Amino acid sequence: MEPLDLFSMRESYNRQQIMLCFNGPISRSLIEEIGNALRNYLAADHAHPSAAMDVFGVYIELTQNIRHYAQQQGWTEQDASATVVVARNEAGHYVVSAGNIIRPQDGEAMLARVEALASLDKAELKARYKEQLRKPREADASSGAGLGLIDIARKSSAPLQANLRQLADGRAFLSLRAEI
Repeated sequence: MEPLDLFSMRESYNRQQIMLCFNGPISRSLIEEIGNALRNYLAADHAHPSAAMDVFGVYIELTQNIRHYAQQQGWTEQDASATVVVARNEAGHYVVSAGNIIRPQDGEAMLARVEALASLDKAELKARYKEQLRKPREADASSGAGLGLIDIARKSSAPLQANLRQLADGRAFLSLRAEI
């Protein structure tokens, strides 16, 4: 392994205003611990309480979805890893980004859902959320990318962004970005 240049990483993180960065296998307890650290960072950053709640909620939704997806696939701990970054952009908004390995067909379906949500305004997102709440839930339906994704879109101050990168092993890496 090549030696890490921690100073360069630190400088890059500072330039990009990255408050929190995680890469690796993600468990329920780790989601909780990182969530606690995120709350502390937001408090130290004097985040408005509603913005802090939205950032925390988006972080939780994204990381839990990643964890549940990997469990449904029966993947190993390494394949179940996530990359999560919470930063601030030039306008001072919080940006929550998360990515994980995914089956390409699932990634394509997610891109389509994100694109559909990104085209809606706040009133349309609220109506879609209420519509989804009223839909009966099938007993054998898998969870994920339904109500929670709509809620993330509602909390975001800009349209959700997603991209899919094909991997050499036939799988893909899905990245999702929400600006709060």
